[in-house]
Amino acid sequence: MSIDFDTPLAPEIARNVDAALAEDIGPGDLTASLVPGERRVRATVISREPGVLCGTGWFDECVRRLDPTATVTWLATDGERIVADQLLCSIDGNGRALLSAERSALNFLQLLSAVASKVRIYADAIAGTKAQVVDTRKTLPGLRIAQKYAVRAGGGGNHRLALWDAILIKENHIHAAGGIAQAMAAAQKVADTAVDRCKFIQVEVENLDELDQALKAGASMILLDNFSPELLRQAVAINAGRAVLEASGNVSLETIRGIAETGVDRISVGALTKDVKALDLSMRFVA
Repeated sequence: MSIDFDTPLAPEIARNVDAALAEDIGPGDLTASLVPGERRVRATVISREPGVLCGTGWFDECVRRLDPTATVTWLATDGERIVADQLLCSIDGNGRALLSAERSALNFLQLLSAVASKVRIYADAIAGTKAQVVDTRKTLPGLRIAQKYAVRAGGGGNHRLALWDAILIKENHIHAAGGIAQAMAAAQKVADTAVDRCKFIQVEVENLDELDQALKAGASMILLDNFSPELLRQAVAINAGRAVLEASGNVSLETIRGIAETGVDRISVGALTKDVKALDLSMRFVA
């Protein structure tokens, strides 16, 4: 499955794996040394529960970093739904290398599959509406690109990657600038000087009066913070298609369908990357 993602993954995968292997192996894997250095083995990875697979690139890099001759054969791809007891891949390689790579490789695969699986549940919940579920910057330190990739694999969209690639004007920015119009004008000047990397300007509003101010200031993206479904419907009517409207705050699996049905364009959910439980996957050596 091809996943539309606009950030080069190879450098990020290498950086993530460098950190993970250094953290886990350090100066050497003491327990793996119990296995004869020349022994070749075969292993498999299976799923213990249903979900969406993600993180195969990180898994492969962990294995091949320790054994460049290893082969990993995948029977499922990133973004594909998987079921319990499904064989996901087989690995042939050096026994010591696979033992040393196992934990880091599975950590990446379990975490990113967990994110993709959760996103898929939220995306399915709003299927048939115009809304798209998107992530936030509430990611694990050092793994933002990986988690945002997993959001795409699960069928969601990405908000800004970081503070440097887009502008989100929030309450404190508005107060400091002297108002929404002033903040918008200042943001446009900043965007003009960072035209090669500023993807968008978005302003957060907390009520319908602020929405009106933002629209009059020429906002093309507006975040509706903690609006009730009724206020969201009113905001959609007032907006009349002029700006991209994003709902945010107190979004759960129980509420997201009702929010989507108000007609907003996007719904941001921090829990997609912040509150995840690793997907249960297992690696076993086979004869």
